[in-house]
Amino acid sequence: MPTKVRIKKVERLLSFRQPDLRVILEEVTNTHNASAVVRTCDAAGVLNIDIIYAEPEPFPVNKAISTRTEKWLNFSLYSSVNECFSKLKAAGFKIAATHLKKNAVSYTSLDYTQPIAIVLGNESQGISEEACAQSDYIIKIPMFGMAQSLNLSVSAGIILYEAVRQRMEKGYYGKIRLSPEEFAYFKNKFLKTGSDL
Repeated sequence: MPTKVRIKKVERLLSFRQPDLRVILEEVTNTHNASAVVRTCDAAGVLNIDIIYAEPEPFPVNKAISTRTEKWLNFSLYSSVNECFSKLKAAGFKIAATHLKKNAVSYTSLDYTQPIAIVLGNESQGISEEACAQSDYIIKIPMFGMAQSLNLSVSAGIILYEAVRQRMEKGYYGKIRLSPEEFAYFKNKFLKTGSDL
Protein backbone atom coordinates (compact mmCIF):
# COMPACT_ATOMS: atom_id res chain seq x y z
CA MET A 1 0.00 0.00 0.00
CA PRO A 2 1.58 3.35 -1.06
CA THR A 3 2.18 5.85 1.72
CA LYS A 4 0.63 9.34 1.65
CA VAL A 5 4.09 10.80 1.04
CA ARG A 6 4.66 8.56 -1.96
CA ILE A 7 1.23 9.36 -3.39
CA LYS A 8 1.92 13.10 -3.10
CA LYS A 9 5.31 12.70 -4.80
CA VAL A 10 3.76 10.84 -7.73
CA GLU A 11 0.99 13.44 -8.01
CA ARG A 12 3.57 16.24 -7.98
CA LEU A 13 5.60 14.47 -10.70
CA LEU A 14 2.53 14.11 -12.90
CA SER A 15 1.49 17.73 -12.35
CA PHE A 16 4.60 18.84 -14.27
CA ARG A 17 4.45 16.29 -17.11
CA GLN A 18 4.00 17.73 -20.60
CA PRO A 19 1.96 15.26 -22.67
CA ASP A 20 2.38 17.30 -25.86
CA LEU A 21 6.18 17.52 -25.72
CA ARG A 22 7.70 14.26 -26.91
CA VAL A 23 11.11 12.94 -27.90
CA ILE A 24 11.63 10.46 -30.72
CA LEU A 25 14.86 8.45 -30.73
CA GLU A 26 15.65 6.90 -34.10
CA GLU A 27 17.93 3.85 -33.95
CA VAL A 28 19.88 5.07 -30.92
CA THR A 29 22.12 2.19 -29.85
CA ASN A 30 24.69 3.73 -27.51
CA THR A 31 23.67 2.82 -23.97
CA HIS A 32 25.33 5.85 -22.38
CA ASN A 33 23.64 8.31 -24.73
CA ALA A 34 20.24 6.64 -24.60
CA SER A 35 20.31 6.64 -20.81
CA ALA A 36 21.41 10.26 -20.57
CA VAL A 37 18.61 11.34 -22.92
CA VAL A 38 16.09 9.45 -20.79
CA ARG A 39 17.33 11.27 -17.69
CA THR A 40 17.08 14.64 -19.44
CA CYS A 41 13.55 13.89 -20.63
CA ASP A 42 12.46 13.17 -17.06
CA ALA A 43 14.09 16.38 -15.82
CA ALA A 44 12.33 18.46 -18.49
CA GLY A 45 8.90 17.04 -17.70
CA VAL A 46 8.59 14.90 -20.82
CA LEU A 47 6.21 11.98 -20.33
CA ASN A 48 6.44 10.11 -23.64
CA ILE A 49 9.51 8.86 -25.48
CA ASP A 50 8.97 7.26 -28.87
CA ILE A 51 11.56 4.71 -29.92
CA ILE A 52 12.17 3.76 -33.56
CA TYR A 53 14.30 0.68 -33.09
CA ALA A 54 14.57 -2.17 -35.58
CA GLU A 55 16.82 -4.31 -33.38
CA PRO A 56 15.21 -7.27 -31.58
CA GLU A 57 17.12 -6.45 -28.36
CA PRO A 58 15.54 -4.20 -25.71
CA PHE A 59 16.16 -0.45 -25.91
CA PRO A 60 19.57 0.09 -24.22
CA VAL A 61 19.11 1.91 -20.90
CA ASN A 62 21.85 1.85 -18.26
CA LYS A 63 20.12 2.35 -14.91
CA ALA A 64 23.22 3.87 -13.32
CA ILE A 65 23.31 6.64 -15.95
CA SER A 66 19.56 7.16 -16.19
CA THR A 67 19.31 7.14 -12.36
CA ARG A 68 16.28 4.89 -12.86
CA THR A 69 14.25 7.74 -14.36
CA GLU A 70 12.99 5.40 -17.08
CA LYS A 71 10.47 4.18 -14.49
CA TRP A 72 8.69 7.54 -14.60
CA LEU A 73 8.41 7.75 -18.39
CA ASN A 74 6.17 6.12 -20.96
CA PHE A 75 7.91 4.38 -23.88
CA SER A 76 6.33 3.53 -27.22
CA LEU A 77 8.27 1.27 -29.59
CA TYR A 78 8.01 1.45 -33.39
CA SER A 79 9.72 -0.57 -36.10
CA SER A 80 9.70 2.21 -38.70
CA VAL A 81 9.73 5.98 -39.15
CA ASN A 82 6.43 5.91 -41.01
CA GLU A 83 4.66 3.97 -38.27
CA CYS A 84 5.82 6.41 -35.59
CA PHE A 85 5.35 9.66 -37.49
CA SER A 86 1.93 8.69 -38.86
CA LYS A 87 0.60 8.02 -35.37
CA LEU A 88 1.93 11.28 -33.94
CA LYS A 89 0.78 13.42 -36.87
CA ALA A 90 -2.70 11.89 -36.63
CA ALA A 91 -2.70 13.00 -32.98
CA GLY A 92 -1.90 16.58 -34.00
CA PHE A 93 1.85 16.67 -33.39
CA LYS A 94 4.38 18.61 -35.44
CA ILE A 95 7.72 16.84 -35.85
CA ALA A 96 11.07 18.60 -35.60
CA ALA A 97 14.13 16.67 -36.79
CA THR A 98 17.64 17.62 -35.75
CA HIS A 99 19.93 17.67 -38.79
CA LEU A 100 22.71 19.73 -40.39
CA LYS A 101 20.93 20.15 -43.73
CA LYS A 102 21.26 23.51 -45.47
CA ASN A 103 17.59 24.26 -44.93
CA ALA A 104 17.82 23.64 -41.17
CA VAL A 105 16.81 26.55 -38.94
CA SER A 106 18.07 27.40 -35.47
CA TYR A 107 16.45 25.32 -32.75
CA THR A 108 15.47 28.57 -30.98
CA SER A 109 13.21 29.65 -33.87
CA LEU A 110 10.54 27.02 -33.18
CA ASP A 111 7.41 27.35 -31.10
CA TYR A 112 7.76 24.53 -28.57
CA THR A 113 4.47 25.33 -26.90
CA GLN A 114 2.60 23.61 -29.71
CA PRO A 115 2.23 19.81 -29.64
CA ILE A 116 5.68 18.81 -30.86
CA ALA A 117 7.98 15.80 -31.06
CA ILE A 118 11.75 16.28 -31.33
CA VAL A 119 13.61 13.65 -33.33
CA LEU A 120 17.16 12.69 -32.41
CA GLY A 121 19.15 10.25 -34.51
CA ASN A 122 21.84 7.73 -33.72
CA GLU A 123 25.43 8.57 -32.93
CA SER A 124 27.09 7.59 -36.19
CA GLN A 125 24.57 8.40 -38.93
CA GLY A 126 22.16 10.84 -37.34
CA ILE A 127 18.60 10.99 -38.59
CA SER A 128 17.60 9.04 -41.67
CA GLU A 129 16.58 10.72 -44.92
CA GLU A 130 13.12 9.22 -44.46
CA ALA A 131 12.74 10.93 -41.07
CA CYS A 132 13.94 14.25 -42.50
CA ALA A 133 11.55 14.01 -45.44
CA GLN A 134 8.55 13.36 -43.18
CA SER A 135 9.39 16.02 -40.58
CA ASP A 136 7.65 19.39 -40.41
CA TYR A 137 10.80 21.22 -39.33
CA ILE A 138 14.54 20.64 -39.64
CA ILE A 139 16.44 22.26 -36.78
CA LYS A 140 20.07 22.60 -35.76
CA ILE A 141 22.16 23.92 -32.91
CA PRO A 142 24.65 26.57 -34.13
CA MET A 143 28.26 25.36 -33.94
CA PHE A 144 31.32 27.63 -33.79
CA GLY A 145 34.17 25.15 -33.39
CA MET A 146 35.79 22.38 -35.37
CA ALA A 147 33.17 19.80 -34.39
CA GLN A 148 30.10 19.64 -36.63
CA SER A 149 27.71 18.51 -33.94
CA LEU A 150 27.28 17.93 -30.22
CA ASN A 151 26.88 14.68 -28.34
CA LEU A 152 23.35 13.27 -28.63
CA SER A 153 22.44 13.73 -24.98
CA VAL A 154 23.87 17.27 -24.88
CA SER A 155 21.81 18.18 -27.96
CA ALA A 156 18.70 16.76 -26.30
CA GLY A 157 19.32 18.85 -23.20
CA ILE A 158 19.84 22.09 -25.09
CA ILE A 159 16.72 21.70 -27.23
CA LEU A 160 14.49 20.42 -24.45
CA TYR A 161 15.42 23.27 -22.14
CA GLU A 162 14.53 25.78 -24.83
CA ALA A 163 11.14 24.04 -24.86
CA VAL A 164 11.03 24.24 -21.05
CA ARG A 165 11.84 27.98 -21.16
CA GLN A 166 9.04 28.69 -23.61
CA ARG A 167 6.56 26.54 -21.76
CA MET A 168 7.41 28.07 -18.40
CA GLU A 169 6.77 31.53 -19.84
CA LYS A 170 3.27 30.36 -20.81
CA GLY A 171 2.64 28.76 -17.42
CA TYR A 172 2.59 25.20 -18.70
CA TYR A 173 4.39 23.88 -15.62
CA GLY A 174 2.02 25.67 -13.27
CA LYS A 175 -1.06 23.62 -14.11
CA ILE A 176 -1.85 19.96 -14.67
CA ARG A 177 -1.74 19.31 -18.41
CA LEU A 178 -2.71 15.65 -18.39
CA SER A 179 -6.37 14.79 -18.84
CA PRO A 180 -8.06 13.39 -15.70
CA GLU A 181 -8.01 9.95 -17.35
CA GLU A 182 -4.29 10.18 -18.19
CA PHE A 183 -3.48 11.46 -14.71
CA ALA A 184 -5.34 8.57 -13.07
CA TYR A 185 -3.76 5.99 -15.40
CA PHE A 186 -0.17 7.12 -14.83
CA LYS A 187 -0.72 7.69 -11.12
CA ASN A 188 -1.83 4.08 -10.77
CA LYS A 189 1.02 2.86 -13.00
CA PHE A 190 3.74 4.83 -11.18
CA LEU A 191 2.50 3.88 -7.73
CA LYS A 192 3.08 0.25 -8.73
CA THR A 193 6.74 0.86 -9.68
CA GLY A 194 9.79 0.55 -7.41
CA SER A 195 9.80 2.30 -4.06
CA ASP A 196 12.77 4.66 -4.53
CA LEU A 197 10.77 7.80 -5.33
